[in-house]
Amino acid sequence: MGDLVTRISHDHDMIFCVIEKNQNICILKGQNVRLIADSPIEDLVLYKEDKDIEKDQEFLQRIRPLPVLDRCDYFYLPGKILHIDADKDYLERCLSYYKKHNLWAIGIQENERDISTKIRDLLNEYNPNIVVITGHDAYYKRKGDINDMSAYRNSQNFVDAVKEARRYEKSHEKLLIIAGACQSNYEELIKAGANFASSPKRVNIHALDPAIIAAKLSLSAVTEDIDLKGILEDTKYGTNGIGGILTKGTMYVGYPR
Repeated sequence: MGDLVTRISHDHDMIFCVIEKNQNICILKGQNVRLIADSPIEDLVLYKEDKDIEKDQEFLQRIRPLPVLDRCDYFYLPGKILHIDADKDYLERCLSYYKKHNLWAIGIQENERDISTKIRDLLNEYNPNIVVITGHDAYYKRKGDINDMSAYRNSQNFVDAVKEARRYEKSHEKLLIIAGACQSNYEELIKAGANFASSPKRVNIHALDPAIIAAKLSLSAVTEDIDLKGILEDTKYGTNGIGGILTKGTMYVGYPR
């Protein structure tokens, strides 16, 4: 367990980490995408780490830099981020991203099915401007069409959590919600009250995508509409992977320092 592998049947398109093995079936977690899958062991080969088959480094390098704040005369209060994630490894990567950009962020690891029962207490405790609700998800075509919530691994859990967060704060501009993971039911998450959600085309999203969105919102001025298209273009798969609504940012600017 812990080996990095690719799948022969999927033309080695994605890198997975083996997290569990049951007889001849392996449970896999995406190394860079928020996806859990299973696979027969004979369909797997070890990944050669010198190959960047997902073009992950290329993606990380093309993310537009976050704004550099002019600290000569003004002071800045970026929005506070509460990041709730079912995956410990992804959570740590996202927290490192926030730290790199000097953002106030609290990370909480919580199983997808339990987020809706814990989120109100977390919102009360940390009083964030932005909350991220994420982990793993998947759409199983064999279980139903894209409108059937029972065909998703965790979309219903994310929807329940979003609804509970919106009961806590109804305004889309006082609490910005980013929700979903790979292949999540985008339409239901938006209807539940999310500002941003995955996945319009039911594709995978990168582990850092929710953090990229949250960081951009944190550093967007509260007096201005966000650059909606620009924010979405900076995610791994653009508007195929994440969509959202136009809103204001969360950063206050003051003078003098």
